[in-house]
Amino acid sequence: MTTPLQAMWLEARDEGSVRERLYRVLRQSIIRMVLAPGQALSEKELADAFDVSRQPVREAFIRLSEAGLVEVRPQRGTYVVRISQQAVLEARFVREAIEVAVAREAATLGVAERTLEELRELIERQRRCSVSSDYDRFFQLDEAFHRALSLGVGHTAAWRVTEEVKAQLDRVRYLSIPDSTPIAKLTDQHSMIVEAIGRRDPEAASQAMSVHQREILQSLPELMRRFPEMFDGAPSAVAVGSK
Repeated sequence: MTTPLQAMWLEARDEGSVRERLYRVLRQSIIRMVLAPGQALSEKELADAFDVSRQPVREAFIRLSEAGLVEVRPQRGTYVVRISQQAVLEARFVREAIEVAVAREAATLGVAERTLEELRELIERQRRCSVSSDYDRFFQLDEAFHRALSLGVGHTAAWRVTEEVKAQLDRVRYLSIPDSTPIAKLTDQHSMIVEAIGRRDPEAASQAMSVHQREILQSLPELMRRFPEMFDGAPSAVAVGSK
């Protein structure tokens, strides 16, 4: 187990049950490339490292497999899957449909002032991340922004659906920051969305969100050229142990 993975486990110590905490830590470690595409995962080593039984690790592997992040190969082991271009494009399509609808409704019906204040505060914190080049923190704040917007218009279920489908997309989003998609550009896009919602302009809000969600289409081809080993279809590599 790597030191970054240990740190993520400690950071998540208040996140519910051991099962949920373990799943979230492993999911985030895959998204953030702490556990790289093609890497082998040892059920026993992870259980020993986190001081838990093997059962929650096994359950986490099943959930990660259902999310398309790991592949369980009978008699061979469990491996982090490579990024699927098709899965990324499908997740982006679904996410855009949901979030454009959320932005349009927020601008049409309006949102509480406290929601607008929360969104603006998140944007300011994102700008500080740009200055300090704190990419991990920006990624967390980006998630918080989109979650706050969905919940701000009462669409908790929509956010849950978005979370379920976007795992592969998140890996590309994380890989694209900062070189392919600068933090400042993404933050400016967030600001345009909130400004349109604040002035109750549904067309501008939905258009701004659509542009934001399509940003990944610009960076994906470049990322596939730069990191071919991370994408599905690349030549097979020898699996790396999880220690």
